[in-house]
Amino acid sequence: MFIHIGDDQVIRSKDVVAIIDHTLISSSSIIEEMIYNQRKEKNVVETQTQEAKAIVITDDQIYFSPLSVMTLKKRANMMATLNKLEDFSEIVDEEV
Repeated sequence: MFIHIGDDQVIRSKDVVAIIDHTLISSSSIIEEMIYNQRKEKNVVETQTQEAKAIVITDDQIYFSPLSVMTLKKRANMMATLNKLEDFSEIVDEEV
């Protein structure tokens, strides 16, 4: 499934490694260094319309999202629930 992370960006939910609050960047030198290195490699997608509230880390990109961590978490959980419903519906179809 996919998760809409704002700014017309949609990513595959299975590619998400972590979702981090944007305010943690300044409190962690490791996160700052990681983002700096990924920017040099052109692997960072910045938010275009609003200030970033969350950072979504995938296998190959870092996305700055205008949505909060809680909103992104809810969307990810909603997709997981929908996946389970889809799997269940396939079983019901086979039984009928």
